[in-house]
Amino acid sequence: MLDTFSPPVVCASTLSVFAMQPPRPRKPKLLDQMREALRVRHYSRRTERTYCHWVKRFIYFHNVRHPAEMAEGWGCVRILGALDRKYPNAPKEWRWQWVFPQENRWKNTRTGEEGRHHVHPTLARHAVRRAVLATGIVKRITCHTFRHSFSTHLLEAGYDIRTIQELPGHKDVSTTMIYTHVLNKGGHGVRSPADGL
Repeated sequence: MLDTFSPPVVCASTLSVFAMQPPRPRKPKLLDQMREALRVRHYSRRTERTYCHWVKRFIYFHNVRHPAEMAEGWGCVRILGALDRKYPNAPKEWRWQWVFPQENRWKNTRTGEEGRHHVHPTLARHAVRRAVLATGIVKRITCHTFRHSFSTHLLEAGYDIRTIQELPGHKDVSTTMIYTHVLNKGGHGVRSPADGL
């Protein structure tokens, strides 16, 4: 059988069709697409790196699944009331999706529609509590402690009090002024403009 093998016959016209078609360009990877979109919009390289970092974290959080795969399965958010009627496609749009969705899906028995809610806040509280106990820290630490730490670090970094007031959502500046106790450094707290050179 092997000695009677002959190569397949290919006509010249078939070869010329294949020769005329340029090779298909490979579709850029997700992060490359994102970098390109950010550069077109003139975002800084630092912002680009930060966005790429968070997208990687998001993908790794979801067991290294491509966002397109996640969109195919249960990528639907529950939007209630008039907003759902006003924007019928909103539940499937990326900007409405949860960054940290629940593991289990919800199902509407009336329509058969399925989707996911966000991770319940108690899961974060329990995780912080377990981490505090595991480290042996005696002081009471909750998720709210991170808000205080964030504001304190901003103040230490030199951000103005009004900016710090807006980020955590303090209504009154006197609430934000509590963090100014960190600035009591005496003469060591003063920086010369030449220090930044």
